[in-house]
Amino acid sequence: MSTHQLTEDFVARLTGCQSRLYAYIATLEPRGGAANDILQETNVVLCRRAAEYDTKQDFVGWACRVAYFQVLAHRRDVGRESQRLVFDDGLIERLAGVAAELSPGHDQRRSALRTCIDKLPDQQRDLLTRRYEHGRSIQDVAASLGRPVGSITQTLHRIRKALLACVQRAIVAEDRS
Repeated sequence: MSTHQLTEDFVARLTGCQSRLYAYIATLEPRGGAANDILQETNVVLCRRAAEYDTKQDFVGWACRVAYFQVLAHRRDVGRESQRLVFDDGLIERLAGVAAELSPGHDQRRSALRTCIDKLPDQQRDLLTRRYEHGRSIQDVAASLGRPVGSITQTLHRIRKALLACVQRAIVAEDRS
């Protein structure tokens, strides 16, 4: 599909996701000028590949995947020029995974998780807060509570399992309504 044959829907989706796409690219390539260049290259590739886009799939996810490969291509080209990279490819891969969480479903999951956490007993919420919000190690949490490390590990596992089930139920219920 040439650029003059782009559908209105495709153009609307592409223009509607520019800020999210830029944020994703900027996460992977923090130099502002480079991020702008990569965004423009990504837009060109997306327009060239518009015919490949399946309207049943998440547009932002598809666009971010294209952007990911554009970032790698940019890094390869810059690497040839300067022989110095800011991030290694492993870090780029991890950042891409984190940035992908910015997808539309992420907000729904985050909201469901907050609701499910609020339903937990105070003692379990306190344990989650100590471990995750304060970023403490399991050993540190266990010591501060005077409990064995294995006990804390097992309790956190059970809480995470219960939260996963709760979030899944909440999302299914929300999708049905």
